[in-house]
Amino acid sequence: MMKKLSAFILLITMLVGLVSCSDDNQEKTDESVIEDQLIGTWSGAIEVPDTPLNIIIEFHKQDELAGSISIPIQNVSEYPLTGLSFEEGIYFRMDLPGQKIRFEGDWVDDGRIEGTFTQQGQSFPFYLERGSLANDGHEEEDATFLSVETAYGELEGELLSPDSEGPHPIALIIPGSGPTDRNGNSAAMPGENDSLKLLAEGLAEQGIASLRYSKRGAAENQDAVIAERDIRFENFVNDAKAWIDLLHEDERFSDVHIIGHSQGSLVGMLAAQEAGADRIISIAGAGKPMDEVLLEQLQDQLSGDLLEEAENILAKLKQGEVVGEVSTELQNVFRPDIQPFLASWIAYNPAEVIAQLEQPVLIIQGGRDLQVPKAHAAYLKHAQSGAETMIISKMNHVLKEAPEDPTGNMQTYSDPELPLADGLMQGIVEFLTK
Repeated sequence: MMKKLSAFILLITMLVGLVSCSDDNQEKTDESVIEDQLIGTWSGAIEVPDTPLNIIIEFHKQDELAGSISIPIQNVSEYPLTGLSFEEGIYFRMDLPGQKIRFEGDWVDDGRIEGTFTQQGQSFPFYLERGSLANDGHEEEDATFLSVETAYGELEGELLSPDSEGPHPIALIIPGSGPTDRNGNSAAMPGENDSLKLLAEGLAEQGIASLRYSKRGAAENQDAVIAERDIRFENFVNDAKAWIDLLHEDERFSDVHIIGHSQGSLVGMLAAQEAGADRIISIAGAGKPMDEVLLEQLQDQLSGDLLEEAENILAKLKQGEVVGEVSTELQNVFRPDIQPFLASWIAYNPAEVIAQLEQPVLIIQGGRDLQVPKAHAAYLKHAQSGAETMIISKMNHVLKEAPEDPTGNMQTYSDPELPLADGLMQGIVEFLTK
């Protein structure tokens, strides 16, 4: 989770409006024509700089025109739209607490709408085109994908195998929090870093296969969404378990290892308890429960009544309770729909989980990680004294060497050409091949 709460994360909760051109004294028959033009599937994006946010809108008509919006990267699926009108164009909303968001646009042609998206004073271009999203995450023509069935639909992941004859050991690479794809890139962050892709390529060069997969709602798994109000941390654990079971059954692979990054560290450790694994690697994993981590982050940003409110909400979530009334300023973090997920995440203490593992464990932490300080490696090591620990002094959260200043550090998040931090691959390979 980012230490600095990005303004763009607020796009997780939306109040939406869309306006197309229309005459002030438009006749009802003209409205019918527009309705006929709108009915069906529209897809496009809110063009936030460097992080376009894909959206899908469905219009349908029974007694009157209605619609829904899906935001795959944020696990928003078919959320109802309201307030559709044609007074100054086409207008509709997605009503959520504390949000004032609208789309204002014009027809470019029969199959495209362009305009401006505005939310709480911030504006970005947007577009909609008739039809479904074209990008399904299978960008590389020579990539090999595996699939696995889960209780919430099929998931896909990319298999990268060594050129040599097998069977090979294989590592399941589990991504971190947020809308992260199999390469380690997130729609909540500018640009691409390709950290997990580079990790998979480095393993293949050393004779180790890998299976890496995108979070639900991202890239190849963009359609496998669970509604935000229904998703729980256990869904992530169950996804990982399904992959582990699949890899255990595949005769092309010998040992099955787990490499979890950030949130994926806890996911991997929990999955290993039930599905089993030969070796486990935690990279940039938190060593405290998420309520403590989140509170530390919020204390750097909030004060007064808002900080007290955040503390009270976290205390309720710790008890498995939810809070109905949340200040507008805290909606991005504690909106009611996301609270059950946060409560399910907070219920796990990574130190207690790692203490229960019987497999060999390697704890890796970067000395210049802005999101998970290196002290968390010590928390995990204290709980699991038999674990190996590797601190890479210049490595940041996206596994690249970074300068000490935060601005320079963040610039590495959008540079896929930068190699992984020196010593990372060597340490991983040595541990997995013991």
